[in-house]
Amino acid sequence: MPKDSIHQLSQEELVRGLREKNRKIMSSLYKETFPKVRNYILKNSGDEDQAKDIFQEAYLSVWQQVNAGDFSPKNNTALQGFLYQVSKNKWLDFLRSRKYKVEQPLNASLLEISDNQEGEDQDQRLQKLEKAFLQLGESCKELLKLFYFKKVSLQDLAQSFGWTAQTAKNNKYRCMETLRKIIKS
Repeated sequence: MPKDSIHQLSQEELVRGLREKNRKIMSSLYKETFPKVRNYILKNSGDEDQAKDIFQEAYLSVWQQVNAGDFSPKNNTALQGFLYQVSKNKWLDFLRSRKYKVEQPLNASLLEISDNQEGEDQDQRLQKLEKAFLQLGESCKELLKLFYFKKVSLQDLAQSFGWTAQTAKNNKYRCMETLRKIIKS
């Protein structure tokens, strides 16, 4: 193994390599840790794209903590273990948040506009929905039309917009949240 292999370096050398943006060290850390994170995510309801996204977020977070001096190695596997744990925590946070992002059909009753407007009839709610929909940006309008009215799957939306499936899901969620805020205002 070459001298700069991740296993041949002390934790201090590894941390210093990250701070100095040593490509070999950064690449070795990525290559060693990602397969473990990917396996964890795949075994826990995730897919390959989600594993890549979560790991990149975790890697960036760890790199920022190392650069800020917020990380100090405690044993020979400290940095790798820390990166794995940050990835795992980010995945668990994502899974917990998914229950709040349940995909619902687009209709006035599910947009929760009737909470404080119980006297409104269905026509008034639909008019309010249409007016709010027109206030959305073009990309949100297109995304929601395709998903809810043309029944295009998130996977197909991702391909047509050039996104990952997770990005398509996140964008759909953000558009729905924006629509809800417009309706409630």
